[in-house]
Amino acid sequence: MSFQIIVKLLGGIALFLFGMKLMGDGLKSVAGNRLELILYRLSNTTPKGVLLGTGVTAVIQSSCATSVMVVGFVNSGMMKLRQAVSVILGAILGTSITGWIICLNYIDGGSGAGSVFSSKVLTGIVATVGIILAMFIKKPTVKKLGGIMMGFAVLMYGMSAMSDAMSSLGESEGFRSVLTSLSNPLLGVLVGLVFTAVLQSASAAVGIIQALSFSGSMSVGSAVPLLFGVAVGASAPVLLSALGATVNGKRASLIYPITTTLSTAVCAAVFYIGDAIFGFSFLGGMANPFSIALMNTIIRFAMVIVLLPFTDVIESLVTSLVKKKKGEDDDAPLLEEMFVSHPALAVDQSRNAIAEMAEKSKNALLSATGLLDEYSQDTFDQVAKLEASVDKYEDGLGTYLVKLTGRELTEHQNKDVSLFLHTLSDFERISDHALNIAESAKEMKDKKISFSPGAREEMKVVRGAVGEIVDVTVSAFLGGDVEAAKKVEPLEELIDELCDESKLHHIERLQAGECTIVLGFVLNDLLTDFERISDHCSNIAAAMIELEADEFDTHRYLGAVKQKKSEEFERYYQAYREKYNLD
Repeated sequence: MSFQIIVKLLGGIALFLFGMKLMGDGLKSVAGNRLELILYRLSNTTPKGVLLGTGVTAVIQSSCATSVMVVGFVNSGMMKLRQAVSVILGAILGTSITGWIICLNYIDGGSGAGSVFSSKVLTGIVATVGIILAMFIKKPTVKKLGGIMMGFAVLMYGMSAMSDAMSSLGESEGFRSVLTSLSNPLLGVLVGLVFTAVLQSASAAVGIIQALSFSGSMSVGSAVPLLFGVAVGASAPVLLSALGATVNGKRASLIYPITTTLSTAVCAAVFYIGDAIFGFSFLGGMANPFSIALMNTIIRFAMVIVLLPFTDVIESLVTSLVKKKKGEDDDAPLLEEMFVSHPALAVDQSRNAIAEMAEKSKNALLSATGLLDEYSQDTFDQVAKLEASVDKYEDGLGTYLVKLTGRELTEHQNKDVSLFLHTLSDFERISDHALNIAESAKEMKDKKISFSPGAREEMKVVRGAVGEIVDVTVSAFLGGDVEAAKKVEPLEELIDELCDESKLHHIERLQAGECTIVLGFVLNDLLTDFERISDHCSNIAAAMIELEADEFDTHRYLGAVKQKKSEEFERYYQAYREKYNLD
């Protein structure tokens, strides 16, 4: 093998890889955010997931890219693990499309007028049109189309260079003996696996095998194990996506290597057992680029068929392999940075995260108020963990949403981001006050003090009103229900009055000797926390109402509501007054 041949081969591989990347990036750019959105929103059933995974991979020319994208969805909590399994199965099949595109390079138009339709002439035409569109047309979509055509042309020129180099190698006896040794199934699979893992692209590996077959020295028997190895080796880059991922993200990153390894083992075993029994005569024939593309498609289709009935088993397997650590669920989900460039996905991801944050704040309050009836150290620790988790949500979401504000957002997306930014601190403060309530309960337990019967009954009334305002606020926020949000302010005003009444009643009990000053301090702290919680609920509801009206001045809005007190406000207020009455 001469130095010139090696350089020519490496140059062809470089052009091929660059052309494939250029074409895939161009196709993805033209599709915009639609590919990710479709993949995220329409993969709710196994058949849909497989079809979408196949289609998206065929467009972006990379099963690894599709799989990494899916890992990101699962990692951020936007996609279930079961959905990820079906999409990745589709990606395994979709990557075989590239092999058929590469076959265009080996179409010979013949002589005379037919030579106009040869692959080299067509590639030259595509390259010329592509560079004209990319350089001289101002319309962005047309320029991107030109980039796709240039990528295709570079890919084809790279394949041509590889094929020329391989045709020279085909005359070497040493090269022929190496290819013959690959007919050993285990050696062939291992070579294909390592080769693909190094290239980090199954499509590129198949393209190089097609170029090898063009030399006329590769038998079908040598090509089959290589293709099996390629299927497994393509999973290497996906494993890297597990670094820094959540538990479910790590599980999703294992789906690709596990499915390809298991299905390849099954398909290879069936194939070679069948060969041992029936003696497949076609294995001795010479392979060519078209037969390589066909075999690759058949192998991958068989892999998907083998795995399709076992999607639940695959989900259970990866779940059992990656165990959750104690307390790991209390942490905020990782907000995928790669979604920032896709605002629709980023906003959906943020919505899911702040919804979890709201639920955690609500649960923290419910657990904390329960401690006033019966103290438990485990419950106290749970409140503290929830409060710490909500803090992480606020930090992570705040930074993430600020990054989003620098992107081009639609009017609806702008409203969502504004609402999230304005309500983050309110949900966080609710969890802070929940921890304060838990600490007050702990103080009473440590000092062995308890409220008088009258104070205890009043506390239950106030707690009931605060529990309802938090429940109404969180439900309205999660459902985007502006009408329900209008019920919050009347209840907030009532809670303020209840807290004031309870403080006056405490003074009366203190004068009557029914209560102590120490208990008065605890009671005052609790009532202050309840009052602050209702204030934050009021802020959240006001933000929802104001943004719906295309305005944002919560102080002006709240002032106007309390001054005017509409008929609707009075109706809600009276209903709450009858329900929560200290007298």
